Amino acid sequence: MSEDITLSIDAMGGDDAPGVVLTGVAEALAADEALRVILCGPAQVVDPFARAHERCTAQAAEEVIAMGEHPANAVRRKKDSSIVVGCQLVRTGAAQGFFSAGSTGACLAAATLHIGRIRGIKRPALAQVIPAAAGPCLLIDVGANADCKPQYLVQFAQMASVYAGDVLDIEHPRIGLLNIGEEDAKGSTFAQQAHALLRKHVPAFAGNCEPGDLLQGRFDVVVTDGFTGNIALKTIEGSAQLLFGYMKDALSSGVKEKIGAALVAGRLRQLKHELSPDTFGGSPLLGVRGACVVGHGSSSAEAVKNGVLVCARAVRGDVAQVIERTIIPVGDSEEGTQA
Repeated sequence: MSEDITLSIDAMGGDDAPGVVLTGVAEALAADEALRVILCGPAQVVDPFARAHERCTAQAAEEVIAMGEHPANAVRRKKDSSIVVGCQLVRTGAAQGFFSAGSTGACLAAATLHIGRIRGIKRPALAQVIPAAAGPCLLIDVGANADCKPQYLVQFAQMASVYAGDVLDIEHPRIGLLNIGEEDAKGSTFAQQAHALLRKHVPAFAGNCEPGDLLQGRFDVVVTDGFTGNIALKTIEGSAQLLFGYMKDALSSGVKEKIGAALVAGRLRQLKHELSPDTFGGSPLLGVRGACVVGHGSSSAEAVKNGVLVCARAVRGDVAQVIERTIIPVGDSEEGTQA
């Protein structure tokens, strides 16, 4: 039987909140009988849901941080917001993890400020599972840190390796550095210094990962700075949407095409499910003292459900505790030797 855990959930996060959030939370509770949730949001939203679901507790939070607000300012100003209250519940120990599909920036700010960083972690980082040919690939960072030092990427790799093993069940994950070529001397000064530090401090480091290799499955974890990672992620998502749009048009263009579409409809639905961000639920924020998963703003009920379940799995895998025990600090003064 799974270990009993409690998660705090932002009821007001996402473009279609609270409706899809409530549906997704209900589905997660049905899928995990050892899960309890504390639902954070306006009383008129969370109280009726809690009364209807035995393993849900309502936590009133009357303010909402909108997507367009300045993240750090909003977190400081709106102390009774669903995001801030949800993170505070993790800090006090009332919950062991937090899920939100709200403002990514606000979630990052609130988690860093109220949950707190793991001792020794320079910067928490967002990771995202990418469906690769040979299995899932974890890309980190995908947006938390636009400006990075090479030393940060060493910790990103260490944290992602723990998550890949404990949550994705990848034994001995192979780690790559996103770069413009395979050779050690490729890339900017930043990339070359990061490469040298990864080679020195991360035993599972397997070299540079060219962009085309992200979807091929040569690496289980790929590290980069948050600016580059976010561009790579959004490029992949946009390309997948474009591809499925072309396929839909092609398979509905005539009678023969529609017959062919009917024959392969099941496999196409399966493929779309495998490539959908909803399947993975959201991006884990690694480096804070508790599980924290941030969903897409456009999350569906399925994405919310999966995000909550992924967050629960991260708690049961003791991801934050394992990171704290195994992280290797890299001094700010240490520089990689350029090849």
